[in-house]
Amino acid sequence: MPDPGLSPALSSLERILRGPTGLGTSGLYPVRREEPPAPPTSEEPAEPAGSDDAAAEAAEGRPIPGLYHHPVGEPDPVRVEEVSRRIKDWAVEEVELFPEEWEGQFDGFSVGRYMVACHPDAPTVDHLLIATRLMVAENAVDDCYCEDHGGSPIGLGGRLLLAHTALDPLHTTVDYQPQWAESLHADAPRRAYRSAMEYLVQQSTPSQADRFRHDMARLHLGYLAEAAWAETDHVPEVWEYLAMRQFNNFRPCPTITDTVGGYELPADLHAQPAMQRVIALAGNATTIVNDLYSYTKELNSPGRHLNLPVVIAEREELSERDAYLKAVEVHNDLMHAFEDAAADLAAACPIPNVVRFLHGVASWVDGNHYWHQTNTYRYSLPDFW
Repeated sequence: MPDPGLSPALSSLERILRGPTGLGTSGLYPVRREEPPAPPTSEEPAEPAGSDDAAAEAAEGRPIPGLYHHPVGEPDPVRVEEVSRRIKDWAVEEVELFPEEWEGQFDGFSVGRYMVACHPDAPTVDHLLIATRLMVAENAVDDCYCEDHGGSPIGLGGRLLLAHTALDPLHTTVDYQPQWAESLHADAPRRAYRSAMEYLVQQSTPSQADRFRHDMARLHLGYLAEAAWAETDHVPEVWEYLAMRQFNNFRPCPTITDTVGGYELPADLHAQPAMQRVIALAGNATTIVNDLYSYTKELNSPGRHLNLPVVIAEREELSERDAYLKAVEVHNDLMHAFEDAAADLAAACPIPNVVRFLHGVASWVDGNHYWHQTNTYRYSLPDFW
């Protein structure tokens, strides 16, 4: 991993990662957790390197060589187990998300481990489940409408519009309201969106819920741009691809970090251009992480999947290896820009809720990388080193 000292704003970034301190900040932190902590890990000396170590590395995955990131500790296994159990119950019993033959893929996604890693400051499992339901619902829409499980660019706009009304309710006449309400149960993506959004609204402020709706509209716009390119077999310029990825990305996830943390970043502070830049850069960097870790998976899937290495290879006439390594550099540049922007904002606006929100976004960025690195069920690295 590159030396973190390369970032000129490291000292300020370290302050962000520690979270807010000082008079009046104790109330920003979660109250006593409702479940016992994980048992302490053994402090016995590590075994010499050997076959067991190789097997452990294979199980945990390895980071992409040269990728700038911050390793995180193993997420609390007690929370992971509880979130995993409850999210599967929700998926199977409440929203009938998938047929029995997809169960292995659902389990392999390891969404409980993902969300616990991304939200270490969530005060309760109920708070973690806000993010977990939304993550599962977003992936159901992506898979069923866009990609792996029957998705298609043809007619995507209509499907996304109707699904979006599960997040942003339709206000229509008395005659047509029942038909719309019934439509929210018509397929798994809409059932998941409707239910996940209901849970979010119960535990968020109106401003936080509306912020999320806005970012989901951004996401759906990105889906439509990618679908339009697929219909015309168009490979965008690299900058155009990155523009699409600023919308078709993980942004809705870190933008709710305060809701999951049990507090609120006021709307006027969230809307500040400097904060919007931080959130956008976080979403962009974490989405390129997905491009890089899913590269081999997508190459082995039917059709052509646009990702940053593929676009760089075609548009800049580079080999697959050189394009991939250049995509790593693009990610690293985005990460440093994110960290510098976050540090600058923390210094310019040292309000406790702002600093805690920045800390939460940084934790999400690190947890997202952790999940991609360790999810060997889904991902494997190309042989470029």
